[in-house]
Amino acid sequence: MELREKVVVVTGGASGIGRALARRFAEEGARGVVVADLDGSGADAVAAEIGDAARAIACDASREDDVVATIELARQAFGPVDLFCANAGVAVGEDEQVADEVWDLAFAVNVRAHVIAARLLVPEWLERGQGHFLSTASAAGLLTQIGSAPYAVTKHAAVAFAEWLAVTYGDRGIGVSCLCPMGVDTPLLHGAGGPGGGSGSGGDATRASAVVKAAGDILSPEAVAGTVVDGLRDGHFLILPHPEVLTYFRQKGSDYDRWLAGMRRLQSHVSGID
Repeated sequence: MELREKVVVVTGGASGIGRALARRFAEEGARGVVVADLDGSGADAVAAEIGDAARAIACDASREDDVVATIELARQAFGPVDLFCANAGVAVGEDEQVADEVWDLAFAVNVRAHVIAARLLVPEWLERGQGHFLSTASAAGLLTQIGSAPYAVTKHAAVAFAEWLAVTYGDRGIGVSCLCPMGVDTPLLHGAGGPGGGSGSGGDATRASAVVKAAGDILSPEAVAGTVVDGLRDGHFLILPHPEVLTYFRQKGSDYDRWLAGMRRLQSHVSGID
């Protein structure tokens, strides 16, 4: 899809990839960009950077009432939503032992928020015969995340939901793309993993961050936003700012046991226990 004259909603838009997406979409000529974030003042700041073509709203993407209000703001200010970017995310928890509320938070923001947005928008998009859903998942959703079970599991689920949307509605005018980067220079990478704290506690959280930083180049959010614009224009489902992710994904599929053994070696190396 082309961004010119489109109406866009970006959740998690106050910082990182979300902020870069909102700014780049405006530069591409979007008619209007709604910057939605739990951090309402941060969303206000990004909208102010963009100017008249933007609006801001405090929004918990995992709460349906908040998403309804966000979509309605877009509609009133600019018109029906053409592109919804389910970009809000959290990186919380370590292993299977973390408390249920940590798992619940990860599923609420990384998965259920996507379901809520699609539930609200797909019927309208089917009537219009057009619309596009962009899911910010992660390379962890195609591979895994050493050091954080909740992140790995929920990002896999986000990819799976995006796949399902693409299969189910791809021939009915609805486009779907899934953004799966590795390391990006965002608050999430540096420990601001979720509301009220970082990506976990103790060695496993440090290990998760170390793995990401060691796996490949750390890209700027602006570079990722550029890749997203190109991917949307070319109609790609998988948008991979780090091209090597596709190589790793193919290796995983061609020999799962060998790939698992390699990931265990990487885990041992990063942990300093090999």
